[in-house]
Amino acid sequence: MSNSTGSSPEVAAISLSRQGKPESLDSPPVPRNRSISSARQSILYVTSEMSDYVKAGGLGEVSAALPRALRQHYDVRVLIPGYRELLSRIGTVEVVGRLPGMFGVPACDLGRTRTRDGLTIYVILCPELYNREGTPYGDARGIDWADNDIRFARLGMAAADLAMGAGDPTWQADLLHLNDWPSGLAAAYLQWRGVPIPSILTIHNLAYQGLFDRTRLPHLGIPEAAFQVEGVEFYGKLSFLKAGIFYASHITTVSSTYANEITKPEYGCGLDGLLRARADQGHLEGIINGIDESWDPSTDPYLASPFTPDDWTGKRVNADTVRKTFGLAVSRGPLFAVVSRLVHQKGVDLAISAAEAIVSQGGQVAVTGRGEMRFERALEALARRHPGSVGVRIGYDETDARRMYAGSDFLLMPSRFEPCGLSQMYAQKFGSLPIAHRTGGLADTIEDGVTGFLFGEMSLHAFLDAIRRGVDTFKSRSRLSNMRRAAMSRPKGWSHSANKYRDVYGRAWQAVA
Repeated sequence: MSNSTGSSPEVAAISLSRQGKPESLDSPPVPRNRSISSARQSILYVTSEMSDYVKAGGLGEVSAALPRALRQHYDVRVLIPGYRELLSRIGTVEVVGRLPGMFGVPACDLGRTRTRDGLTIYVILCPELYNREGTPYGDARGIDWADNDIRFARLGMAAADLAMGAGDPTWQADLLHLNDWPSGLAAAYLQWRGVPIPSILTIHNLAYQGLFDRTRLPHLGIPEAAFQVEGVEFYGKLSFLKAGIFYASHITTVSSTYANEITKPEYGCGLDGLLRARADQGHLEGIINGIDESWDPSTDPYLASPFTPDDWTGKRVNADTVRKTFGLAVSRGPLFAVVSRLVHQKGVDLAISAAEAIVSQGGQVAVTGRGEMRFERALEALARRHPGSVGVRIGYDETDARRMYAGSDFLLMPSRFEPCGLSQMYAQKFGSLPIAHRTGGLADTIEDGVTGFLFGEMSLHAFLDAIRRGVDTFKSRSRLSNMRRAAMSRPKGWSHSANKYRDVYGRAWQAVA
């Protein structure tokens, strides 16, 4: 880990050509006048991760896919911090402008690059904040960076600046699409500056709220008057996520069921009252995520063998490959997969307990993921107790994961809550039937007994009963094949989600017209 403020080798390699002049460092940019009807509407998609370059979870996958699905309708561009890992992968970046530093937030350069398929990416070039070894949010040990408030205030401030026409003299945003707490302050900065540009906040996981001490307000340029219930205050703390929920024009989340769940105390993480108010205003709705076109078992280059719903030969080849990779014995029994972050939310404790029962009945379990140390150790101990029946690989490898979806008969997904979930849709597309808790996006994407199996009560007994129903189906080859075919036809691409977001954008623009 490095907190050096000097330039990394990656930063040093960036083109130093500039467009325009640096902005003043002691005042925010002045917005340029522009009619949104005079040009193709412009959307700045603001994110803390993008799977093209750096990914910690599902947000990275969504941030790579949704902007691409939207760009046939809008001029969509992505804004992301210039992490060390991102810069090492991105290649040459053109510096197009400089964004001012204010309060305790440092100034930065704004870089611009494009993906291979032409999507424009803006990169915040600020080595003192982002030139570090680790994840977007913390070090290699999983400990959050102590200055995350400054790091992501810089992201929010840069987004607001771009909406006002600063940074890139050739472009400005007509709407900000924000994602989770790291970009939540952008909506607030627009409000505090009196800029009538709409912002959409998508909540991917309400449990992560970006909480900081109230003493940080002056360092982040947050007015003292905003530190109240109708503002950024959350039980005596500053909440980036609450700022986004309160100040954004519209709130979306990633499934209809989760949008309803978070307005209730059980799932609202202390924000249910505000979310109910936004819902009552008609400003909260759920839009289910899609999956991208690469999830096709007939063409996926990661698989050991392709297959189709009319020929399962390739699925058996992938199953054999998974067994070999995970040190499992040759078997004709059912193969269960766990592809997950190994955290309490995901119900890993239930999966570990259920594995004992699965093995006793002749099944096998393959697990991959990384997360809490207690679960990693418990899974490794489980594998030692059941050699040849349980295989565990701590970490994540894309090839392993795709082959697990393709080779397994069932995916175990006993999440305590799941805003949307992508794993269950990946599994369905590859003919693996998810066995999941009836919550959030799992309830919206799995039809019980048709494209997978759901259980209601969050208990080992209910989970095992759903597993039993899966094993009974496995014993009936005709029923298993029918369910696999139904599952493979169910997941939708991103165009469906993009059309839903277009409706939201249109309403947001009408509200400020």
